[in-house]
Amino acid sequence: VQLVESGVGLVQPGGSLRLSCTASGFTFRYYDMSWYRQAPGKERELVASILPGGEYTEYLDSVKGRFTISRNDAENTATLQMNLLKVDDTAVYLCNARGPRNTDYWGQGTQVTVSL
Repeated sequence: VQLVESGVGLVQPGGSLRLSCTASGFTFRYYDMSWYRQAPGKERELVASILPGGEYTEYLDSVKGRFTISRNDAENTATLQMNLLKVDDTAVYLCNARGPRNTDYWGQGTQVTVSL
């Protein structure tokens, strides 16, 4: 099983960044896909989730209206489009897959830095 994130970057406040998570080794379409983030000295927090089928999504209040999560079951990918980035969005972003029988997989994380 692998979850590989891509899209590491340094952007200025107000900028945009797109993170992708490519999955392999499990039946992607049956899994809830989520993005978490963890900033230095802070607890890991759930940023966005998308359920199988893609019709239901959930977002952290502070990112609503700025971030969009999506999935492509044909390509086994989950994407997080991040717009209007703020300095407070700086963190390591991690992809998560949660599925049947409480299976739970994590990517290695990718650094997002928002700074002037």
